[in-house]
Amino acid sequence: MFSVTLAASDAAPSVAAEAAATVLSHVSEGSLNTSVWALFLRAEFVVQLVIVSLIAASVWSWAIIINKTRRLKQLNVAADEFEEMFWNAGSLESLYQRINGSASDPLASMFCAAMREWNYAVSKSGTGNIEQRIDRVMQLVINREIASAERHLGFLASLGSNGVIVGLFGTVLGTMHSFQRIVALQSTNLVAVAPGIAEALFATAVGVIASIPAAIAFNSISIDLARYANRLEAFSNEFNAIVARQLLEERS
Repeated sequence: MFSVTLAASDAAPSVAAEAAATVLSHVSEGSLNTSVWALFLRAEFVVQLVIVSLIAASVWSWAIIINKTRRLKQLNVAADEFEEMFWNAGSLESLYQRINGSASDPLASMFCAAMREWNYAVSKSGTGNIEQRIDRVMQLVINREIASAERHLGFLASLGSNGVIVGLFGTVLGTMHSFQRIVALQSTNLVAVAPGIAEALFATAVGVIASIPAAIAFNSISIDLARYANRLEAFSNEFNAIVARQLLEERS
């Protein structure tokens, strides 16, 4: 009885070792490589497509972020320069003659549009309802400039909110691939399962890396654009106040 029991106990490690050897024989040496490039190459085509799409979206989002950041900085610098010229100008008409046709920033464009409307009203149709007409012209310029500044921001919002979901889609496919490997090898040995799990998590990681900067940048740029829009609105109100004072002086 003792010898039989001993033989059985000796056979158990042998069976386990044989099973492990069988699993390892099905897992190639390359599949144990968990580098980023190896994970990408081993992934299924659809998962690779998801990863490539997320990487391309991330590159495009960074291009938008850099472009919008530089553009907002340029707009604020140009606004500072124009406001200094505006408040130091001895005559609005002389300032208009100097920059008309060469206005390259929204504030200067608003000023030129308002002055054109003012000159037209004075020379052709009188100053009736001129305040409303100037306000309407300046609002059109504001809407056009803000719409131009907001271009492509929707892409950042979409990537920030959906990038992780797209990555999870790749994770689901990678997990299914892992289960298929388990069934094929008929073993849950970690050496056989780990590569597929790593591939699945890699897709999610790429989605997170793509979505977080896009979401943060979208919120930051949106706040800066809102501040700039308020600056344009403030200038519009100030110019309308100047027009109102001018009309009051002419009527008194």
